[in-house]
Amino acid sequence: MTVVLRSPQEFKQWRKKQSGSVGFVPTMGALHSGHEQLLKTARAENNIVVLSIFVNPTQFNDPKDFEKYPITWDADLKMAQNNKVDAIFYPHAPDMYPDNYRYKVTENEYSKTLDGAHRPGHFDGVLSVVMKLFNVVSPTKAYFGEKDFQQMRLIQGMVESFFMNLEIVPVATVRESDGLAKSSRNVRLTQEQRALAPAIYKAITTSKTADEAAQALSAQGFKVDYVTDIDNRRYVAAFLGEVRLIDNVQI
Repeated sequence: MTVVLRSPQEFKQWRKKQSGSVGFVPTMGALHSGHEQLLKTARAENNIVVLSIFVNPTQFNDPKDFEKYPITWDADLKMAQNNKVDAIFYPHAPDMYPDNYRYKVTENEYSKTLDGAHRPGHFDGVLSVVMKLFNVVSPTKAYFGEKDFQQMRLIQGMVESFFMNLEIVPVATVRESDGLAKSSRNVRLTQEQRALAPAIYKAITTSKTADEAAQALSAQGFKVDYVTDIDNRRYVAAFLGEVRLIDNVQI
């Protein structure tokens, strides 16, 4: 039986009654098989599994992107139940931001590069909401996909810097059969864009340099934000129409 809890206070009351290890998967919903892998890993490693679904307004630097983010509650609930999730934390924005976002968490170096350079304020919103979620859920372990590698590294750094009592567990990127990284935003691609999207994975895995990969994508009609190699990992962000896709691979 999966229980759905709407407010931080309600969740904390439920949490007090639980014992054993708690595995936590924070999401913005529109769940796909990448999220399901996080849930399966959490289920295998913990006594209790908690899923959060919250489309966090503070991490969207583009209001239109926020408005268009897919909401698929019925399918999300079914996936949670199929994977034996014990509780879903499904809060309202005013309950998560009673201070109207006066207080925030900021990282001043790594968050200003890559996605942070192209999405001002994005990682402030991510780190702030994740710290709030950790404080509400009190997990033993929290699970993050490596597709959002920069995000995962920043959250690991926050946990270490603030002496937070939990472990961040990375889970490998889940891909479609054609190589496209699973993402909630993929559903917004047109049929033609979806056919072209796997070129991102092909470019970053077959090109000798980041510049070569960027040129290959631009030539195919992508609007490239960046392709960059840092610490033996190649990162990419590129638009197909209005949809921004990101990926990364070890090199």
